[in-house]
Amino acid sequence: MDGSAPLVIVLVFFSVICHEIAHGYTAYRLGDPTAYRMGRLTFNPLPHIDIFGTIILPILLTVIGSSVLLAWAKPVPVDPRYFRRPRTGMMWVSIAGPGTNLVLAAVFAGAAHLLFSIVPGFVTKALASTALVNVILTVFNLFPVPPLDGSRIVAKFLRGRALLRYLSIEPYGMFIVFGLLYLGVFSRVAYPALDLAVRLLDLGRFLFAV
Repeated sequence: MDGSAPLVIVLVFFSVICHEIAHGYTAYRLGDPTAYRMGRLTFNPLPHIDIFGTIILPILLTVIGSSVLLAWAKPVPVDPRYFRRPRTGMMWVSIAGPGTNLVLAAVFAGAAHLLFSIVPGFVTKALASTALVNVILTVFNLFPVPPLDGSRIVAKFLRGRALLRYLSIEPYGMFIVFGLLYLGVFSRVAYPALDLAVRLLDLGRFLFAV
């Protein structure tokens, strides 16, 4: 674990909080006050902490030198009954989370370039690494496996029995997700996205500097 790792953990924590706030704020704009009333539209980290997903998992993956860093915050509550068109509303709420991570990837990459000659190298490496983690979070959350965000987008376009069958796998969704991770399916999708991000955002100079 190099000197950039603690800062990466903090910035990833901030990123997953932004992800959840984006869900809640989008729901709020669409008429659902649930997250607002529960105090979840805040950058105060305490209401968002999921002990395993926010703290234990990213630290463990960092310590063991994992090539993929994942984390999540406690999901923001959303009640689609407030939406005029519930499935359309849930689609936009779901898009908001990974969309925010994609924006954060660009922001952190831009910060690394702007600060390159000003701050120590471990800081720009942490910014570049966090940009890539946000790309990973975008790809991961767009996987069409309930309860990940991608499943809410797919559900918008299903009807009848197909929709019911699709949503019925949600209780087993996280087992499927970890199975895909174990089998390397997620990595085969994520690595090309990471390679593209490194090239488009010109992150190599920060990540591979001696």
